Amino acid sequence: MGIFSRTRDIIAANVTDLLDRAEDPEKMIRQIIFEMNETLVEVRASAARTIADQKEMRRHIAKLESLQDSWKEKAELALSKDREDLATAALVEKQKAGDMAERLKAEIAVLDDALKGYEDDIAKLQKKLSEARARQSNVSTRLESAENKFKLREMTNGDRVEDAFSRFDILERRVDEAEGRADALSLGYKKSLDEEIAELQAADKVADELAALKAAHASKQ
Repeated sequence: MGIFSRTRDIIAANVTDLLDRAEDPEKMIRQIIFEMNETLVEVRASAARTIADQKEMRRHIAKLESLQDSWKEKAELALSKDREDLATAALVEKQKAGDMAERLKAEIAVLDDALKGYEDDIAKLQKKLSEARARQSNVSTRLESAENKFKLREMTNGDRVEDAFSRFDILERRVDEAEGRADALSLGYKKSLDEEIAELQAADKVADELAALKAAHASKQ
C-alpha cells in the first residue's frame, strides 16, 4: 500500500515527521520519492490531456465561427432574392452555431481553471520532491557516517585489536628479557690472566716493529 492516497496528501505531508516515525528511514524515503514521482507524472499527464482538449475545442470554435459566417452569407443571399423564410432559417442555423461556440468557450474557461490548478499542484509537488531528495541525501550521509563510526569503534575496541596489543606486549617482554641477559653478562666482568699476558705480548710486538721502522728510516737519511 502506498504512503499517499492523492496529490493533496503529498502536498500536506511532513517528510521529516514521516522519516522520524519510520523503522527504516532509508527505505521510507525511497518509497516517498517513488510515489511523488509517480504522482507528478500523473498530474502532468492530466494537464497534457487538458491542454489537448482545449486545442480541440478551439478548433471546433474556429469551425463554428466559419459556419456562422457561411449562414450569414446565405441569409443575405435569401433576402436579396426576397426569400425571407430561407433567410430566417439560415439565421436560426447561424444562431445554433453561435450557441455551440459559446458553450465550448465556457468549457475552455473551466479547463483553464483546472489547468491553473494542475500547474499549482505540479509546482508544489516539485518543491516537495526536492525536499524529499534533500532529506534522502541527508539520510544517506548520516547512515554512512553511522556505519563508519561503527566500523571504527569495532576496529579500535574489538577483540582482534586487544589480541594484537597483547601480542605486542609479549614481544616487548621478550626483547626486555634478551637485553637483560646481555646486560647481566657484562656485569662484574674481569679479564683472565691469559688475556692480560696476551695483551702485553701484543704490545711488545707492536713496539719492536715500531723500533725497527724507525731504525730503517734513520739509515736512509
